[in-house]
Amino acid sequence: MPKFLIQATYTPEGTRGLLDEGASGRRAAVEHVVAGLGGTVEALYFAFGEDDFVAVIEFPDAVSMAAVSLAVKASGALRTRATPLLTVEEIDEATRRRITFRPPGA
Repeated sequence: MPKFLIQATYTPEGTRGLLDEGASGRRAAVEHVVAGLGGTVEALYFAFGEDDFVAVIEFPDAVSMAAVSLAVKASGALRTRATPLLTVEEIDEATRRRITFRPPGA
């Protein structure tokens, strides 16, 4: 299953919700929505700095990730980034594919 790195920052409204609900409540909410689309939460950590939390999530496909991303962003409680994660074996496969590419101006 494809894995995604999620980096999220709470808006002031989202931070108030976190303060009311606690981190365990938010983890349960994330696990619920991910499991509802056939995925799993591999890791979820809260942080401070630019991101308020990071997670590694597996989904059956990229469309599931996009659906969650749209719903979360529409809530207005979080700003998120989702980065597809590739295994070493997937990159090895990519290096074996021959691509003909001409850079601009060449």
